[in-house]
Amino acid sequence: MSGLAFDALPEDEARALLDGCLGVDRWVAEVLAGRPYGDRAALLASADLAARRLSPAEVDQALAGHPRIGERPSAGHNVQASRREQAGVDPAAGDTAARLAAGNAAYEERFGHVFLIRAAGRSAEEILAELDRRLANNPDTERAEVADNLRQIALLRLEQAV
Repeated sequence: MSGLAFDALPEDEARALLDGCLGVDRWVAEVLAGRPYGDRAALLASADLAARRLSPAEVDQALAGHPRIGERPSAGHNVQASRREQAGVDPAAGDTAARLAAGNAAYEERFGHVFLIRAAGRSAEEILAELDRRLANNPDTERAEVADNLRQIALLRLEQAV
């Protein structure tokens, strides 16, 4: 789908497409309001800008749509996108599942929400290294990293959709 095809989608279809990229009402509304874009680059630039302003409440809203790294996505998640993005994570390999479970538990205890990372293109070892590094963040720094990863995931999903 080109930017022009996105421009021509009925509003409910465009809204559903965007919601599957980033489940934040304000972001979806802002990107929708920018139509027509005319081309893919303009759409992605607008989506990027809107995602750079995620509030703490919007980050929490978006986190609800993401499974734990290494776990199967279920109801409430964008199942196809999550599976595709976590393709490099094989929880059956070595002690990966145990390390991810322990890391996820430590992270959730420290920060109060699931560990979120743009997993696409990353191996389990890379993700585990990032998890370990981010456990040392203070809450404000970590909130900023989560928001940036949500932005990266949204843009990746939107690029694939258009």
